[in-house]
Amino acid sequence: MKISKKLFDHKNNQPITLYTLKNDRGFQMSCIDYGCVITEIIAPDRDGKLENVVLGFDTLEEYESDPNFFGAMIGRFSGRIKEGSFTLDGEDYQLDRNSNGHNLHGGPGGLHSVLWDSKVIENDNEAIVEFTYVSGDGEEGFPGTLSMTVRYTLKNDSNQLVISYSGKSDKTTLLNVTNHSYFNLSGNLKRTILDHELTMKSNHYLELDEELLPTGKLAPVAEEPLFDFRNGRSIKEATTADHPQTKLAGNGYDHPFLLTETDGPAIELTDSESGRKLVIQTTEPAVVLYTGNAMGGAYSVRGTEAQNYLGLCLETQSPPDSMNHPHFPSAILKADEEFKSETIYTFS
Repeated sequence: MKISKKLFDHKNNQPITLYTLKNDRGFQMSCIDYGCVITEIIAPDRDGKLENVVLGFDTLEEYESDPNFFGAMIGRFSGRIKEGSFTLDGEDYQLDRNSNGHNLHGGPGGLHSVLWDSKVIENDNEAIVEFTYVSGDGEEGFPGTLSMTVRYTLKNDSNQLVISYSGKSDKTTLLNVTNHSYFNLSGNLKRTILDHELTMKSNHYLELDEELLPTGKLAPVAEEPLFDFRNGRSIKEATTADHPQTKLAGNGYDHPFLLTETDGPAIELTDSESGRKLVIQTTEPAVVLYTGNAMGGAYSVRGTEAQNYLGLCLETQSPPDSMNHPHFPSAILKADEEFKSETIYTFS
């Protein structure tokens, strides 16, 4: 196992460090302590060729202006909160309305945009970068002083990345965190993700309204073939389908799915041309599938011109806007209770 670090950039005269964790097989992951951003994951194809399989940038300026949240730690609340408002313990809270009148991903100053403290932990079988941050009471409008720890762990005996989260607040608050990496298993962005095949152990997805907020309906995938990933489905079909849910999401998916499996692998993504496969196991009750439907623009991703469907997100989390839907899994963290979550990504 090897861990290296170097200066990535500066923010407010503070250094930003780039860490690279590499196992004995050549599999590696790089990350920075700005937003706990994962900048690269280098994984082998069927012939052993090592290439990058996530979207990222090489400069802080690009990350700071990035509307896509490439590779970032998202919090305090992943996804949308309707009108940015909620009530906890009888008290009303108003958050920044940073997305069409709603709060998205914890607000513009969320955990994706702060500089975390970081340290390296090494042993024979693992390489770990641990990030810590204290979000003060009222930061971005959320109650409670929240102490967060995020760990990225690389395993030496497998091409496996483990992301673990823990948090504790001195007041009852909301906490719903995820990693916002965009995967593209073709390697070095040679193709879009339209021919990727996705399998998910999910019997229900959450129906969305025109503003991409959950309506509250748990839609059975057995009645919606386009949303039934239980036996595998390519991404491409949804981009041309005449389905109101995929059309309102921008001709693709931007939907939460409730997972039926939290003890074993729940998600599998494959690219048949490269032979790469990603298997995801998580303790979270849901995953938001976003297929990059609105990624096009006047920018490039490490020399590749931005275009829709250049990558897809698999955001393991609790459902968005859950405080407004009591039948959804809850994202309320009680005062002085510890939040714990883990998602395991295995590449083969």
